[in-house]
Amino acid sequence: MKNHGKWNKIIKTMFSRKVVLASAVVVVAFIVMAVFAPVLSPYDPNYADFAAFLQGPSSQHLLGTDNYGRDVLSRIIYGTRVSLIIGVLAVIIACAVGTFFGMIAGYFGGLVDDVISRIMEAIRAIPQIILAMALTAVFGSGIRNLAIILGISSMAGYVRMMRGQVLTIKQADYIMAGKLQGNKDFRLMFKHILPNSISPIIVMMTQQVGSTILAEAGLSFLGLGISAPTASWGSMVSEGRMYLLQNPVFALTPGICVAVLVICLNMFGDGVRDALDPRLRGEV
Repeated sequence: MKNHGKWNKIIKTMFSRKVVLASAVVVVAFIVMAVFAPVLSPYDPNYADFAAFLQGPSSQHLLGTDNYGRDVLSRIIYGTRVSLIIGVLAVIIACAVGTFFGMIAGYFGGLVDDVISRIMEAIRAIPQIILAMALTAVFGSGIRNLAIILGISSMAGYVRMMRGQVLTIKQADYIMAGKLQGNKDFRLMFKHILPNSISPIIVMMTQQVGSTILAEAGLSFLGLGISAPTASWGSMVSEGRMYLLQNPVFALTPGICVAVLVICLNMFGDGVRDALDPRLRGEV
């Protein structure tokens, strides 16, 4: 019952602001659109009808067609799937790798900490989009490669966050007691330190999905992300900017989708942060 009441308080705090609730609804709508893309899409996103290229919105094509006669709405729906898959996978990779190395650096300290910290500082010194462009040029694009590349380029923040958490928690009495009882280092790290430092990591993950989606859209816009004919919001904006006069919806709609999804993810991340902060729940 105690845990049930705690979770009720967390959920109540998370959705106490209407803007967070609205953002969560929008995010869920995008997730549903991505999961059920084959059902919701009126056309094959890659089917080219050259007799109907650059048509404006109509009853047959609600958002018109692109420069190859492909249905814009269908490609936006499938582009949602690409953006969310890359955004979530990249954040999971960054979190898993960054959290592990952050724990190692904070727990063992000394030379191990110095080496990991200097490498992460070098990564943080390079803007994420520039580092991602360089890695994409070396390893190529595609959904899997982009997820790995964006994960690697953003893991330094998790290392820094986790290292700081470990430096604080490892001085606690229960960690010292665990050492005296003969517990192995990795057991202490994964059984006691990680669970007690997971809240800020969850907040960072929630907020970083949006920035990762934005980075993927930027790479695709520059021609370094998802390659044709796979639908991607960034590549659609890049293609559509050449035809703003013929069908402005072609370029504007995917750009609006990127902006709305990123803003809503950031607002939802703020709600998660508020919910996991014990001070805002009245527990401190």
